[in-house]
Amino acid sequence: MLDLAAARATAHLASAGEFATFAGKAARQAFLPPYEARETLRQLYELGVRSAPLIAVSGLAVGVVLSMHTRASLERFGAESMIPAGLAMALVRETGPLTAGLLLSGRIGAGIGAELGAMRVTEQIDALEASAVDAFRYLVVTRVVACVIALPLLTTIMNFSGMLGGFIAERAATGMSLGLYFQRAFDVVNMSDYVPSTLKTMVFGFLIATVSSFLGFTTSSGTEGVGRASTRAVVLSSILIIVANVVLVRLIFFFYPEAAG
Repeated sequence: MLDLAAARATAHLASAGEFATFAGKAARQAFLPPYEARETLRQLYELGVRSAPLIAVSGLAVGVVLSMHTRASLERFGAESMIPAGLAMALVRETGPLTAGLLLSGRIGAGIGAELGAMRVTEQIDALEASAVDAFRYLVVTRVVACVIALPLLTTIMNFSGMLGGFIAERAATGMSLGLYFQRAFDVVNMSDYVPSTLKTMVFGFLIATVSSFLGFTTSSGTEGVGRASTRAVVLSSILIIVANVVLVRLIFFFYPEAAG
């Protein structure tokens, strides 16, 4: 029993080391030519633009629900006028970035893991390498760069959609005008709230892309392995996003003390 546990622990540590090497190589090659601009733009469309409807609809729903819950709490204290400001702070600082990251780990992570896994088991990656194409740069680095660029933009869409959803809920409840709603919302939100919280999603994008690409690149056991890689990509990237978020929030509070206020 102890030998089995030791063997499993060793295997997990070896996999963690392989992933760290894989992620470090991806980060390094992202800054080195050639840049595969055409493939990166294609991945930006596939991973970013095609994810925008999901993010927009989800943000709208999150904004409506948050507004209703916030109203239920603040009405007890006669502070209904603070609902737009409270919703804006919650979305911009934490709810928007984290929700966008977790949603995209599901859509993007599963897609990358399944796509690269299928290419591995059908030997398409081997064929690329036999054709003197750098498969790692063409398949992995382009996806990493696309995810790192797309996540902050999609998070901004999530924030805006959430605010719009909150306005819809407030309009239905009190008839508040659009101008008054956004004036109250952005009275308390400044760049020290928006910039760090949005830029941290670049780390989320890097984690999603590298974890999913690593699992896809190392897939084995045929179609069963492809399904396993897709599932594990979603699970592991979601866990890493949650853990990374804790660390990043602490770093943001250290470098931007005003964001903790």
